[in-house]
Amino acid sequence: MPIYTYEILREGEAPRETFEIIQKMSDPPLTTHPETGEPVRRLISAPRFLARGMRGDSVNAETLARKGFTRYEKVGDGTYERTAGSQGPKRFKKPGP
Repeated sequence: MPIYTYEILREGEAPRETFEIIQKMSDPPLTTHPETGEPVRRLISAPRFLARGMRGDSVNAETLARKGFTRYEKVGDGTYERTAGSQGPKRFKKPGP
């Protein structure tokens, strides 16, 4: 089940306080805080998921390349080198300000 983030809406204040809750995708969004009863609204955020066989930083170069990804790692002062995949340049330097 997904984890949803909500912000607490307080009259006269900019929303700042948030909380997370696990809900089914089919559940309607909460309108009040489950403990305090204060009004809330659900925030939109980017989904986070792991594809089968991919475990965050432990993903090896072969798995990334096989799945069509390219990975670059910083090797120096703004310089990046391709460590997985075959698309894109082998090395590039990030433009300065």
